[in-house]
Amino acid sequence: MILSGPEIIQQRRRGNIWIEPFSSDQINPNSYNYRLGNEIIEFGPGLIDPKQPFKTSRHTISQHGFVLKPGRIYLAHTLERIGSLHFVTSLIGRSTMGRLGLWLQITADLGHMGANHHWTLELKVVQPLRIYAGMQIGQITFWKVQGHGSSYQGKYARDTSAEPSRIRFEL
Repeated sequence: MILSGPEIIQQRRRGNIWIEPFSSDQINPNSYNYRLGNEIIEFGPGLIDPKQPFKTSRHTISQHGFVLKPGRIYLAHTLERIGSLHFVTSLIGRSTMGRLGLWLQITADLGHMGANHHWTLELKVVQPLRIYAGMQIGQITFWKVQGHGSSYQGKYARDTSAEPSRIRFEL
């Protein structure tokens, strides 16, 4: 069951949901609009081989923004530190951004209980698009868990910025 906006506020007050910094202006009927952090990782160009270190460039998003280009993959991070020991999170894009040609969190929208960090965001565009640090770029929803849950302790659990895939350590 998805939490309503007022329930997100209530659960945050109880300490069951973490969103820092928090603004009630970013609450929706059943989600919270998260903002874009100030760092972005750009992949490529070229072949991505999961067994090899990736060719990436890290950029700081200036006050003039950063232009995303088609044919590239970008990773960014949420400005907010978000998580919960009691609810499962799901990060999705906003239709406002989708209408500009931004694909956000297409493949990995599910977060885990216990994770409390700045989430890595996956971005891809269909045409050049300028983005700005601090803009409301996506939404997070919170879902009640049925049955016994356990806290996430995985390889991305303590991320404080955007982080590339660590799949090569699994191969």
